Amino acid sequence: MSQPVQPPNQPQQPYGQPVDGNPYAGGPGQGAPSAPTGNPYGQQPPAPTGNPFAGQQPGQGAPFGGGAPFTPAPPARNNVLLGVAVALGAAIVAGILYGVIAGSIEREVGYAAVGVGFLVGFAASKVGGSNPVVIAASAVFSIGAVYVGQLIGISMILADVAQIPFSEVVGDHFDAVTKAWSQEADFMTYLFLGLGAVAAVGGAKKAG
Repeated sequence: MSQPVQPPNQPQQPYGQPVDGNPYAGGPGQGAPSAPTGNPYGQQPPAPTGNPFAGQQPGQGAPFGGGAPFTPAPPARNNVLLGVAVALGAAIVAGILYGVIAGSIEREVGYAAVGVGFLVGFAASKVGGSNPVVIAASAVFSIGAVYVGQLIGISMILADVAQIPFSEVVGDHFDAVTKAWSQEADFMTYLFLGLGAVAAVGGAKKAG
């Protein structure tokens, strides 16, 4: 017996239908869809780290166009004790210089007294600020500096007249120096003391 002849042109499976039991097989020219990976979080973006600047590249500035998030403020000059100490030190130095000048020319100079006060007030206020305590201390120390300078000038003059060392006049005859100051003190002497105090206030305000 002869075998039955198969009919020609067997019907093909339609596109999009499962092929060989594979539900993801596509038709000709179509790519197969990707199979699920089983990780529901696989396509999600990374979780935030809590640092808002973590995603910036090195060298990038802070947000809002600033170079740094915060700029520290300069320290305030409000150290009263240090300002008073500076006023005292400046008064000692300025008083000695004033005395040397007065003793060398054997007279007092008003500009020198003003310079003493201005130096004391300016230096103290530069460190301690415009605190009233610093300004008051500068004025008082300036008066003392001018007074000490006057005593040094008198001591230098007495040492020159008596032909004895300056150290001996100050160490052994200081009472004679203060007595000579009291006898020679006049309006200009006290005026120079006042000029030193006024200049100290002006120097403190200039520095503040």
